[in-house]
Amino acid sequence: MRETKAIYPGSFDPITNGHLDLINRSLEIFKKLTIAIVVNPHKKPLFSVEERMDMIKRAVRSDKRIVIKSFDGLLVDFAKREKGTTIVRGLRAISDFEYEFQMALMNRKLYKDLHFVYMMPSEKYTYLSSSMTKEIGLLGGDIRQFAPSLVVKKLAEKARELGRQKRK
Repeated sequence: MRETKAIYPGSFDPITNGHLDLINRSLEIFKKLTIAIVVNPHKKPLFSVEERMDMIKRAVRSDKRIVIKSFDGLLVDFAKREKGTTIVRGLRAISDFEYEFQMALMNRKLYKDLHFVYMMPSEKYTYLSSSMTKEIGLLGGDIRQFAPSLVVKKLAEKARELGRQKRK
């Protein structure tokens, strides 16, 4: 049996406590985990790839078992380059399952040696998403229970920056 190279892909725009929950759970199963930030040309992220990498690095406290990388293109191509064998994904609701099921089947057609591990978040994070966290934070809401303190600070800075840009 070979050592499993696990990859946890996502936009992480921004990283939330739900992401951290899945990262910690993954490290109970896998010796190492690559967090793969997806660069999607069809989405306009709030944070740059560099900002997201920095926030993740600080949130995981530079844990030596974690490697943080970014990629564009297909996940299967990234997995092949990294010699990844397992993709870790979170499932919050039935709608997540349907989407992830379709993606897994398609990805398996493209890379037959790829395996998928799905994890349910802790109950307190079942409703949590980066999109909601970002929206609440940008509108001045309290997101301390949803994201690490550095993300709370970064979102407040972005909200001020965007507010200044609108006033110009």
